[in-house]
Amino acid sequence: MKVKQVLPLILLLSAFGSIAFAQDVSVYANGLEGPRGLKFGPDGALYVAEAGHGGPELACVNVPIVGPYHGGPTARISKITGPHERSTVVDGLPSALSSLPSGDTQGVAAVAFLGDNLFAVLAGGGCSHGNASAPNGVIRVDRKNGTWKYIDNLSAFFLANQVVPPPADLEPEGTPFAMITHNGHFYAVESNQGQIIRVNPGGRTERLVQISATEGHVVPTAIGFHNGNFYVGTLSTFPIQPGAARVYQVSEKGEILGFQTGFTTVTGIEFDAKGRMYVLELSAAPGFPAPGAGKIVRVNESGQIEDFVTGLVVPTGITLGPDGALYVSDFGAAPPGLGQILRITIPD
Repeated sequence: MKVKQVLPLILLLSAFGSIAFAQDVSVYANGLEGPRGLKFGPDGALYVAEAGHGGPELACVNVPIVGPYHGGPTARISKITGPHERSTVVDGLPSALSSLPSGDTQGVAAVAFLGDNLFAVLAGGGCSHGNASAPNGVIRVDRKNGTWKYIDNLSAFFLANQVVPPPADLEPEGTPFAMITHNGHFYAVESNQGQIIRVNPGGRTERLVQISATEGHVVPTAIGFHNGNFYVGTLSTFPIQPGAARVYQVSEKGEILGFQTGFTTVTGIEFDAKGRMYVLELSAAPGFPAPGAGKIVRVNESGQIEDFVTGLVVPTGITLGPDGALYVSDFGAAPPGLGQILRITIPD
């Protein structure tokens, strides 16, 4: 039996102790509420998408396996200007909490910049998530006054363009997880229905590729671009089978060119200045996500996968900083307030 591909809320995390790292790792920010995708802005600050903690509103439909969701305007985007210097850029964004005993929160999934302009993709919106008046979509955020507006309505797009075949745990308004910019467009990974969506700044939305049509319910969750191609990582389904996740190579036209196996529960992909790929894994242990089982692996020039950082706690996002260090959303699928951003140096 397939289990819903959620990012479980591990209720015992608050009692989990400190973790020892082999690399030079420091806590850059803490007190976050479900940190997910993160990106440095042109001002040098780090912007973090946060999922929030849902709310009291009951969803209008019951999503199979995980539902019903309970929604509310508790998601936000934070700005980190230095170690432990957090401020709110915008709040009141749609968030949704599942009815699973373990929990699963959707809210702001990722942030991205086009020039000086901040954008984000919402995953906790729509009637099916208990936020009927705030659908999923790509939004533009005014960093000066904390306001925002939609540039597209992804809930409407997903409802009008259902994938075939639909997954057993279909989320009709989609579950975007990651988003990047490339050639002036936004490319968002929708994990539940297994697709990559392309959106231009004017709001034109189209499907680049439905990965699930040929690869099955692999649950794509991460996307990066390097040397002319997209790299798309998968979470796979639960219970976790170590090594079952993949990183696909996808052309700019949406053609699946190949894939590499040997990964586990991928939630992020990043490349360093030398072109080395770093893959963030939610939990590398079999079964269900376990505290301390998250890690970053690096793919060397020969394609071999090697551990880079171990001991992470349900990490959910990764980015490369202007200082050449990696920044990771740790405790990303954890109770509100436990979320951290880690700074990880990359040795020469």
